[in-house]
Amino acid sequence: MAALAMAVGAAAAGQQQNDSCSSTAGAGRPFQNWKMKTEQAKKVEFIRTAEKLKTQLANIEKDKNGHLYNRKSDFRVEHSILEELERSMTVSRKTEKAKILQQLSKIQNNVKRLQQQLKDVNSTPEFVDKLKEMMEEVENAINAFKEEQRQIYEQLLKEEKSAINELSVFERKVELWALGSSTTEKVFKLPSGRVSVDKTLENHLPEEVVEFERFLQRTGGRQGGWDDYDHQNFLKVWTKHKGRPSYVDEALEYLCGRAKEDIEQHEKWYQEFLILHKRKKESIRKWKEKQQQEKEGNLNEKEKSEKMLKEEWLQREAQKQKAEEERKRQQAAIEAWKKQKAIAFAMEQASQLKLEEEKEKKQQKERQRQCHMKSLLERYTLQKKEKEELEKLEKEKREEAEKKERKRIAAEEITKFQERDLRKLELRILQKQAKEVEKREKEKRLAKLREKVEIHVTRDQSRLYRPTKGWEERMKEIAPTAPEPLLHIPHRAVPTWRQGL
Repeated sequence: MAALAMAVGAAAAGQQQNDSCSSTAGAGRPFQNWKMKTEQAKKVEFIRTAEKLKTQLANIEKDKNGHLYNRKSDFRVEHSILEELERSMTVSRKTEKAKILQQLSKIQNNVKRLQQQLKDVNSTPEFVDKLKEMMEEVENAINAFKEEQRQIYEQLLKEEKSAINELSVFERKVELWALGSSTTEKVFKLPSGRVSVDKTLENHLPEEVVEFERFLQRTGGRQGGWDDYDHQNFLKVWTKHKGRPSYVDEALEYLCGRAKEDIEQHEKWYQEFLILHKRKKESIRKWKEKQQQEKEGNLNEKEKSEKMLKEEWLQREAQKQKAEEERKRQQAAIEAWKKQKAIAFAMEQASQLKLEEEKEKKQQKERQRQCHMKSLLERYTLQKKEKEELEKLEKEKREEAEKKERKRIAAEEITKFQERDLRKLELRILQKQAKEVEKREKEKRLAKLREKVEIHVTRDQSRLYRPTKGWEERMKEIAPTAPEPLLHIPHRAVPTWRQGL
């Protein structure tokens, strides 16, 4: 907003300067007339562009205030800081605008005073000197104002370039976050387990990622067309056997309704799935490294551009100094020309009035053309709005039909799932009953066997102390050689407190 106000002020200052110069220039030259018309057309175009930018700025500020400064927002604390910054910047802009308007009003008063002096033209040297002094004062004021605004514009251009570079760096970071995280896969996942690759993203994704997603889309998603229950059982058995062919027999027990050929075909699909998934991970890793290299290259380019900008600024400073010297050299030649043209100003009043009348006619035609363009724009806006309303109604009808279709499909799927669960439940009940019957039959058979082999034996406790038959035979073979007891078993020493017990 401040730059726009300064631009409009500079345009007004330029217009006042051209008016003052035209009052001292000779209107008899065709080159001078052509130059004035060209400058006037540039001024009109500049003012029109400035008004357009002003309107766009007002709309943007309105949207910004609606989003950022909403009192019901969750980020109210952060937004209060933005409000304070906005308030201080608004005060600064108003102060700057008042300062520019004050300078312009001063220049305008000097120009009006000079025009008032030119109405009573005298050919005396005193009048010419006084006129020269007033013209120099006006010219110096205009030149000082232009120089000040030029410096401000250069500073604003530097800040704008710096802000654009920072925004480009942040945009690249956001793109890296969006593509580098695991959400890249989540974008392509649908609730049914199938994958749908967006055509607009294929141009921005690595070839291996697109190939993996197309493979999933072609073969029925991340489960190869199987339901989640069968696929999980397959993975459990396949992982248990570490991919050996012996897993097929056990898999047939878990996967009821699946043939051996189906399991082998699903194994081939899963092996290809693992290969493509590994390629995809490797491609994403290489892509991240490439993005990092590009980021470093952009930083190097930024440093080079800043260096070039500095060199250009030094060149402009040298050219400006050279132009200042040239201006001073030409100033002396212009002074003599101004003295001659100031005396002949009275003869130019008639031609000046004619030019003003032509200018008024052109402005009238321009206003009529603008009114016509405005009416055309309003009619086009109305037609566009009606078209958007029709498209909106069609879109709502289409969405309603799609919603009904999804409900119908969901109801059918739910019915199928309920029937499948009911069949599984009945199968489990039958299996449980069969196991109970088998258990009862087994218990009956065991009871009958126990009745057949039951043996009754009488207890004889003295058998524990009698020697066995083998020991008796051994004692017959070994004759006693000493009166020592035959059975001498070495024992450990008996404590004194246990002796005699």
